[in-house]
Amino acid sequence: MACCNIGKGLLLALLCGSTLAWGAKDKVKGPKAYGPVPTEQQVKWLRMEWYAFVHFGLNTYTGNEWGFGDESPALFNPSEFDAEEIVKTFKAAGMNGMIYTAKHHDGFCTWPTRSTSHNITKSPWKGGKGDVVREFSDACKKHDFPFGTYLSPWDRNCGEFGRPGYLKVYYKQIEELLTKYGPIFEIWFDGAIGGDGYYGGAREKRDIGEADKYYNYAQVVRNIRKLQKNCIIWGACGRGDVTWGGSEKGFVKQYPLWNVQGNRWISLEADTPINHRGWFWHQNQAGDVKKPEHLMDVYLSSVGRGGNLILNVAPNKNGRLDPADVASLNAFGEMRRKLLSRDYALRGKGKASSTYGKSFDAGKLTDGDIESYWCPKESDKSPSVEIELTKSCTFDVVRLREQIRLGQRVEAFQVDAWVDSDWKTIIQPGNPNEVEGNFDGIRGGKGHTIGNQVLRWLPEPVTTRKLRLTITRSKATPCISEFSLLCMPGVVQPESVESDAEEEPAEKPLRKSGWKFRGKTSSLAFDGKEETMWQSDKCPARFVVDLKQEHEISGFSYLPRQDGQTEGMTSRYRVELSADGKKWKKVSEGEFGNLRANPVEQIINFSPVEARYFRFTSTAALDGEGSSAAEIRIYGK
Repeated sequence: MACCNIGKGLLLALLCGSTLAWGAKDKVKGPKAYGPVPTEQQVKWLRMEWYAFVHFGLNTYTGNEWGFGDESPALFNPSEFDAEEIVKTFKAAGMNGMIYTAKHHDGFCTWPTRSTSHNITKSPWKGGKGDVVREFSDACKKHDFPFGTYLSPWDRNCGEFGRPGYLKVYYKQIEELLTKYGPIFEIWFDGAIGGDGYYGGAREKRDIGEADKYYNYAQVVRNIRKLQKNCIIWGACGRGDVTWGGSEKGFVKQYPLWNVQGNRWISLEADTPINHRGWFWHQNQAGDVKKPEHLMDVYLSSVGRGGNLILNVAPNKNGRLDPADVASLNAFGEMRRKLLSRDYALRGKGKASSTYGKSFDAGKLTDGDIESYWCPKESDKSPSVEIELTKSCTFDVVRLREQIRLGQRVEAFQVDAWVDSDWKTIIQPGNPNEVEGNFDGIRGGKGHTIGNQVLRWLPEPVTTRKLRLTITRSKATPCISEFSLLCMPGVVQPESVESDAEEEPAEKPLRKSGWKFRGKTSSLAFDGKEETMWQSDKCPARFVVDLKQEHEISGFSYLPRQDGQTEGMTSRYRVELSADGKKWKKVSEGEFGNLRANPVEQIINFSPVEARYFRFTSTAALDGEGSSAAEIRIYGK
């Protein structure tokens, strides 16, 4: 069933967070629930499908992904921030809500909290009277747009972090966000939980040990349920309602997907930024926005595997969304609308191998009602349905849904189409030992689990009037609520946009010409190949580049290894420049954050310096004893 065929009333109810009329269905005796089942709020959350992430804070002004905690609140001054305009942009693109990073790891709170002085009241924005959380929440209320918030458990600013005293601060922040800003549809707790930081001036590394024990997430969950019982909880060491999809590239890491953890239903959420530069806005990022067709692959690998997708679109220093990001967002939104605009199976006639009863006949698969479902007799071990369409059609996407209110049941399915007077298998049944990962199976792929929904994009279009769905393996009597046939649209090209006024003229990477390298394998960090890398068996480790002539150098970029391994990824660095190779000037020192989850290129800018020699030092690295760099670019004139 395509989105546009749900029915205007039900669609409006879903988007506005209204309660679904499931109670009426309970009066008809059907199969008993199997295994863990989702809460009513989890069902509504899954039907939102995709929504916005908004990273916006001090990192926007420093260029960092993870602030250290000693950044001055005076940096935050978004002179053109308009929360309502941002919310309207998301809604126009077809998104169904937004989650805002009220506090990231640097500890800066973008609302006037009483829990810490490191907050927006110390900012010059609106004379210290501003409240970003308030402006976003009010804009969402005005436009009937669900609002959620992100609160980092890790606080690199607070002097009490890692000690019992921090819990009072942390719990107070949760309480404020859930009592002062109206309904919160989801609260997000990041998995980054400790390491080095400012910590009130201590400037040290702090290890909290077992996160679940330190934060007492059992108590955190109880507190949230008391304050807002319908709020979806992300993370909380598995005690919440939703967990991570396993990759910050936006896909649910593995298919088949089971929403069962122990005796609880736990849904998965995939997350990714719309821009390749990272979660926060970065200078001159317009050229690195992900294309609409890439975002469609992400959608099919997250929502299409039974999870949800949260797509980050970050405001710039002025508080505006980057025009290039918005153009790609709108183009993908239009592609998604077109994909869901017509369900060719709607009102098709179904003939089942068996039915549980009249109320569960095969016609329920194509009736446009997301709550009704076909269910075979319990004795039918390989149930099937033949569906005759209202007319012959051409499609290339198949969508299936289970009635998840009764639990997740299906392990494998098969779809056949009547082509040239014979049945042709267009989706092969999955095997329990087969697993799809990354972006595998975007085109093609087998029929494994269904759960909330599964979207299979066929290798080529199929033209037919008759199809057959067979459930080849199921843990209990299958309850299938939807069988839809959709057509993938052509790529919608983003509108041409002018460079954002906030963007500064981009410095370009210096062209390597006769450079000499001091340090074993260091030349491999400048060969333009992501698959090769500079490696050292120790850390700290360094190398020197002789550029052969002086340049005005204003920055560099670091790309960590791209082979799926983390050993030796440089997590902290120091860069020095020299005119003669003898006297060195330190121009930048800091951290490359979030490498494990999002190993993207990180660009570091600094005030221009005339120099011939470039010295890079890996002062700390992840895992093992070595250091590495896949690619380094030196920027300047």
